[in-house]
This record gives sequence, C-alpha cells and structure tokens, in this order.
Amino acid sequence: METSVAALLTPGPAGLEVLLIRRAVREGDPWSGQMGLPGGRREPGDADLLDTAVRETREELDVALPPGSLLGALEDVTPSTPGLQPLIIRPFVFGVEPRPDPKTSEEVAASYWVPLASLHALRGTSVVKIRGVEAPMPCFAVGGLPDGLVVWGLTYRILDRLLPLLR
Repeated sequence: METSVAALLTPGPAGLEVLLIRRAVREGDPWSGQMGLPGGRREPGDADLLDTAVRETREELDVALPPGSLLGALEDVTPSTPGLQPLIIRPFVFGVEPRPDPKTSEEVAASYWVPLASLHALRGTSVVKIRGVEAPMPCFAVGGLPDGLVVWGLTYRILDRLLPLLR
C-alpha cells in the first residue's frame, strides 16, 4: 500500500517549527491516538503521492498546501512492527508562511506546532505499547504536549532524517 505524509515547516518564535498531530482514537487503526504527521493512503483519484499528501493535509487539518510550498521529499519509510500489512510511506516537506491555523477533523484529535530545536534536546527512549506489548523505543519526548505524549516509530524516524538536513 502506498501512503504519504506532509511535514509542514514554518518560522516561529523559537526558530523553525513542525506541525505534529495526535491521531484520533479509532477502532482498527494501528496508529490510533499516536503522534504523527498529516497524511494517509493514496486514493484512485490522486495523481501521485504528492497529491495524496496535499489532499490528506487539507482533509485532516483544513490546511491548503500551494504548489510552491513543496521543499522536497525524504526517503520512503516502512513500518518495522511485525504483522502490519506491507506499507510504503513517502514523506514530503513543505514550507508554509504565514503559519496556518489547523482545524481538527474526525481523524485528528489535536495539532501542535513544535520547535525543531526542542526535538534535538528531547531525544530519548520511552516505553510504548505495541500491539499490547510494552517495549522501549527511541523517541522525542516533546515538552508541552499533554498526557506525556511522545513522538516515536515512523514519525520519529521521519523527523530524525529531516533534522540533520535543516541544520
């Protein structure tokens, strides 16, 4: 299955910020309630994965991404959790200014603009539950997020690839 996500970057008071979402809790969603980036599955009407990322960002957050806002794409990532269906995720990076005001949808419980500098400082390990089993995972323990939310898994891997490119 082909999917894509959008990493939205904008200038903020503490430097560049990235838009993170907390997915809504949904039955059958393996990433239910987790932190992530807007995005989803390619649909038949999508011209390509870039079109998917733009459409999903609009549907999930009511944020339009103009063609000139694309900065580039990162390497595809795949889940490392055993038992998930084969999945390829292409991350696209966008520069948006002025800073959009995202609206939540039925797929998104909350959104957060997070300074990228805080991710550098908050790299660590957290115990997360994967299919009912607790396991230590590398993460960004982002300060200021409610309920001890952490960024781990695919989103951690995508941001971990993006951060060195922005230094």
